[in-house]
Amino acid sequence: MARILITSAIPYINGIKHLGNLVGSQLPADLFARYARARGHEVMFICATDEHGTPAELAAAKAGVPVEKYCAEMHAVQAELARGFRLSFDHFGRSSSQRNHRLTQHFAGKLAENGFIEERLEKQVYSIDDQRFLPDRYIEGTCPNCGYDRARGDQCENCTKQLDPTDLINPRSAISGSTRLEVRETKHLYLRQRALRDRIEAWIDSKTDWPVLTTSIAKKWLNDGDGLQDRGITRDLHWGVPVMKGDRPWPGMEGKVFYVWFDAPIEYIAATAEWADAHGRPDADWERWWRTDKGAHDVTYYQFMGKDNVPFHTLSFPATILGSGEPWKMVDYLKSFNYLNYDGGQFSTSQGRGVFMDQALSILPADYWRWWLLSHAPESSDSEFTWENFQASVNKDLADVLGNFVSRVTKFARAKFGETVPGGGDFGPLETALVADLGARVRDYAALMDALEVRKAAAELRAIWVAGNEYLQAAAPWAVVKQDPARAAAIIRLSLNLIRLYAVLSEPFIPDAAATMLAALGSDDRSWPEDAGAALRAIPPGQAFSVPENLFRKITDEERADWQTRFAGLRS
Repeated sequence: MARILITSAIPYINGIKHLGNLVGSQLPADLFARYARARGHEVMFICATDEHGTPAELAAAKAGVPVEKYCAEMHAVQAELARGFRLSFDHFGRSSSQRNHRLTQHFAGKLAENGFIEERLEKQVYSIDDQRFLPDRYIEGTCPNCGYDRARGDQCENCTKQLDPTDLINPRSAISGSTRLEVRETKHLYLRQRALRDRIEAWIDSKTDWPVLTTSIAKKWLNDGDGLQDRGITRDLHWGVPVMKGDRPWPGMEGKVFYVWFDAPIEYIAATAEWADAHGRPDADWERWWRTDKGAHDVTYYQFMGKDNVPFHTLSFPATILGSGEPWKMVDYLKSFNYLNYDGGQFSTSQGRGVFMDQALSILPADYWRWWLLSHAPESSDSEFTWENFQASVNKDLADVLGNFVSRVTKFARAKFGETVPGGGDFGPLETALVADLGARVRDYAALMDALEVRKAAAELRAIWVAGNEYLQAAAPWAVVKQDPARAAAIIRLSLNLIRLYAVLSEPFIPDAAATMLAALGSDDRSWPEDAGAALRAIPPGQAFSVPENLFRKITDEERADWQTRFAGLRS
């Protein structure tokens, strides 16, 4: 049994996330967490809401509530949607927690002790009309690198180049649109990332099994232009982790907070401590996941995120940990994803374009979305959601292949043999061939899941479902039962066991359907099919079963057309 730590990029607090956000981090992380548990490993799966910074302040002001109340309410909304999508977090924390405040201040203190924090006077953009300093991401303009006219002051989302606000052409306030901006002096703390560059690069170079997408982005940020830059880690804001040294304000930093991108990754650790607090556990129980001097040396740590989050997780957060000089666990494997686009364009939170998590669950259960998103995960390149493709995938994969198999087998079994698994009859050449085929396919499926090849694993799982349908067609129990009832009983007994096998293998992708299949068989046996032959004998003759409600219904053309129109524009 291995010990596996899993974190997905923490979603920002200001609003409900769309399906592109979901498939880029939380959903594949959940897939892997469920699979790892199914294989008998000890898993800690952590996520949280990212609650600090200007966007939270502005969203709260728009809603007319204090920012603390807004964040608490939105955390509850996001937690409920996570449950709706069956995301199996061990804990869903909050970056505004006292645990994260203390840990963030602790890391800053250690970095300062080790010479990796420097106070600098910097020139920062001040909006006269907004009467506030503008965080980098709240300044928009034209990217000097690619010409994109909505680049942010911290990074161009089009070409991913790291920017400073003063780099932008024709800058404007993203809050008000005002161009009445001026540069004023203010003092901030900087993380001396350049001083840690060689250590960071050596660490990245040691990760030879990382996806090309992850490594290429990290290397680009390390080497492009002037290479890795020192990074400001404080901001002139009110909402955030106060800049403290121990239990006192940091001299010269009064009234400032830590930059949200400094404290947000630290929340992975803090959320695990929150998990311990929530369960009345001692600190040792979370430290064994994060401190290599307290048991985390044998933990394998996986991170999941969209490609836009890679630079901060391969450079800035590692710089924080390495610079602290303390024995914290660092990520072993970072799985990054490209973007999921929407029906000929892009998902857009600001324009309300696309399908958002609450809307998705209002029209179809979670399994429908989970299957399509994971089987079309944007791994090697960007992928696109279209309603036609979604309809076809649901109708063919879920309804015609898996759902139809379960329905045909259970209904035929009840009609011909009653409501218990039939005994009698022996397996023949067809069954022997199926066992051999499934044994190889299950091994291939497990290897792909181990390697986090999400789309390929989904394709292999579908092939396993197809193999059962092909077996049933070839064995034809509806014809055999007339001349050889015992032979038909053996076919149906194996087919009922196939349903259990499918439930176990499919659970990481479609957990609700898997639970329904197991319940119909009166089984709670979720043991992994290490031996296909034994797995297909797990449910014995005489065990009661039932015919489940239709596992998956088909999407009609009328529904598809309605949804395509409904989700083309702004959210109401």
